[in-house]
Formats: sequence, structure tokens, C-alpha cells
Amino acid sequence: MADPRAYFNGHWIGAADLALSVFDNGFLQGTTIAEQLRTFGGKLFELDAHLERLFQSLAIIGLEPPFTPQECRARALELAAHNYALLTADDDLGLTMFVTPGIQPASGGPATPTLCMHTLPLRFSHWAGKYVSGESLATTSIEQVPARCWPRELKCRSRMHYFLADREAARTHPGSRALMTDADRHVTEATTANIVLYHPQRGLRTPPLEQVLHGISLGILERLARQLAIPWSYESLSAPDVASSSEVMLTSTSPCVLPVVRFNGSPIGASHPGPVFKQLLAAWSELVGVDILAQAQRYAHR
Repeated sequence: MADPRAYFNGHWIGAADLALSVFDNGFLQGTTIAEQLRTFGGKLFELDAHLERLFQSLAIIGLEPPFTPQECRARALELAAHNYALLTADDDLGLTMFVTPGIQPASGGPATPTLCMHTLPLRFSHWAGKYVSGESLATTSIEQVPARCWPRELKCRSRMHYFLADREAARTHPGSRALMTDADRHVTEATTANIVLYHPQRGLRTPPLEQVLHGISLGILERLARQLAIPWSYESLSAPDVASSSEVMLTSTSPCVLPVVRFNGSPIGASHPGPVFKQLLAAWSELVGVDILAQAQRYAHR
């Protein structure tokens, strides 16, 4: 990918020149607000929803950025258009935007927030095979960060608990990623993805929004389910609920929706991707005008 750009604090730079100071509070304290988007056919998907969540998160931590949502929107569209033109026509991009409190001046005055946007061709190899083989989940001893520490709707990069949970899951059940639970042992989410359960008599169920990060992809999945007349509800869920489901799915920005076929070492349902997952993936492909599975398989080598 020749000559990709990045946007950093009001300036266009070469992506290879992008660097964050070790004195930036986003590095020193992990106080980074971030959004991850992707394109379909070169068009950023749900950009306005991601920007709304970004600015909501900034308001939660009391950070007043010297830029507006409209300015961020314009820069994101410009960046995506430029870097997408460097790809082959049926490829797509992931776009990251993040904001930090910036570098504290020696004078002790207020810092200027750091704003950065950058892209990469989507790393389809990370999930392409899982549309067919499925994902594996495991519970661990690592709990979800309590809401008394920071609100569930805050989208930030303070993710040490994800790192530790995934490491434990992979150790106890090789090939698995972690399913997070809270102090009451309620299922919350997988690391970086919302979870949805399906049972023929219950329809689709997912944890209440007050227990999880408000996933934008989760909202899209709910919309598609309702269009397909599949019942949808928000309920407190437990590990036994996951184990007894006919199908389990994860939803997040880049892969959109993935099937889960094993949980804590045991098969879920028929232990292969089920018909409801396939319906939802097909509906998502129709929504965005891209065959999501075929595209991922085409670039699975990357």
C-alpha cells in the first residue's frame, strides 16, 4: 500500500511517520478514547454513530476537544477516500480514531488533546476462517471492570483485563478467547465483542445495555434480526445460558458477526455455524452491498 496518509493534530502526514510521544497521557496513563471503524466498498460504515460515541466518551472523562464532530467527520471521510484509492477495488480498510488528553505542559497549564486517525487494510486473516470453523470461548477468573470504576458506555483503551483474561482462556482451553463476567457472574461480553445467544423458543438474547459497552455492531445485528422476524431481547445471562444455547454469536466492527461453536471446552449446539448465524451474515452482506464472507476469504492470506 503506497503512500497512505494519517491525520495527527490538524496535519496530514505519511502513515509511516505517525508516532505518539511517550509523554502523552494516552501513553503514560492509558487515558485514550478510541473508535474502530471499517469500510464496505470504500465507504465508512456507521461513521456518525461512532463519532457520537466518541464524543460521549470524551464528555464522560471531562475532556473538551478543540475540534467538532463535523470536523472529525470531514477528516475521516477524506482519510478513508485517499487510502482506499490505494487498495484493489474489492478490498477494504479499518480506520482508527483516538483522542488522548495530550502532553502536560511544564508550566502546569492545560494540555491540548491529541487527535489521531489512521488506517490499515483489514486484517481478514484474523477472522476469515472463523466464519466456517467458528470461535471458541472460555470463562476465566478475570472479571469485567466494575461500572463503579468507569461507565459501561465509555469506549477506552484501558484493556489490561482483556489481555489477562484472553491469556488465561488460551491457557486453560487452547484456541479460546475470553468471555467476561462481572462480580455477580453475569455474562457481559467477549474481549472486544458483544455476545448474542439463540434458542428456538427464546429467540436472540443479549445482556442488558447497562451491563456492557454499547456496541454499534450490536445495534445493527438487532435491526437485522427484527427485519428477519427473529425475536430479540435484553436479559441478564449466565454461563449455563451460554452452554445451553442452540447458537452463540459475537458481533464487532471488522468481522461483523462470528459464530461460536465451543464454550469451556464443550460444543455449542451442533458444534458448527448454525442457520441463524448464516441468515444474519447474509442480511448484513445485503445491507452493505458486500459479500462479507467471500471478501474475507479472498484476502485471508493477509
